[in-house]
Amino acid sequence: MTAPLMKKTALLFAGQGAQSVGMGKDIAANYPLAAELFRRADEILGRDLSRLAFEGPDEELTKTVHCQPALYVHGVACLAALRQELGDFPVHAAAGLSLGEFTAHAAAETFDFETGLRLVAQRAEFMQEACDATEGAMAAMIGADENAVRDLAAQTDVDVANLNSPGQIVISGEASKVALAVSLAKEAGVRRATMLNVAGAYHSRLMRSAYLKLGEVLQLTQIGAPKFKVICNVDATPVSELDQIRDTLREQVTGTVRWTESIEYLIDSEGCEQFIELGPGGVLAGLVNRTRKGFPVISISDTTSLSAALVALKTSAT
Repeated sequence: MTAPLMKKTALLFAGQGAQSVGMGKDIAANYPLAAELFRRADEILGRDLSRLAFEGPDEELTKTVHCQPALYVHGVACLAALRQELGDFPVHAAAGLSLGEFTAHAAAETFDFETGLRLVAQRAEFMQEACDATEGAMAAMIGADENAVRDLAAQTDVDVANLNSPGQIVISGEASKVALAVSLAKEAGVRRATMLNVAGAYHSRLMRSAYLKLGEVLQLTQIGAPKFKVICNVDATPVSELDQIRDTLREQVTGTVRWTESIEYLIDSEGCEQFIELGPGGVLAGLVNRTRKGFPVISISDTTSLSAALVALKTSAT
């Protein structure tokens, strides 16, 4: 199939938490380009990442050091499979949730696959080290006004980690302080507050050591200008200058992921007409729907969803 994508399209890439055992297995079995990416990842990292992604166990795949590179490879592999079907179709922009921002840059050829994989693997190691050295936690604030959550975060001395969609905000920080925020959430006007099952306080000041180490690595990393616009998490705007790319990739380790604003920017400022989500679970499609109800998102995670996507894209192009 070689139908062009007539609608202005942006790619979306999943972040940590979207991983699931089996991801990439059938894509690799049916698309040689995808299989080659998983094979190269095993070789580059010196470990059997593909087996872990394809077969688990879940508790190993969920570990930061494994799931971040696995999600990166899976996102790039899904894009390779789609391009094997459609050719080098036009992409207007890309964005990725947290870890997914690195995958977005790989898709835009800011850096090559191997460089991105090494960056992601090091980022994961640095973040795991920061988790091990601190007692951090995260909690989801559901059905809350952003200002109310910001006030609660300031009151309890924690950070706003993710602005995922209207009414879905994540806080992050010292475990005892996050627990305090959860206990005070109802009286702050939050409909529901839930502690998250994560290894530590991502996107908070507790990741400072990872921020510093990743910054050093990024300074030594060969990068170029993206072939299409990549929206950064920290500002929800496109980045193109090389120093700006390095800075924003470093800053998102401790900074707020402004996902709601990123989606709104792609739709309202860039005029994107549809999104293609590349990653397991359809998590981003759900966030987009809560941000802009009914906006077209085509999710691709395996061969079944890829087949459905090809039909949808052909229909949308006519």
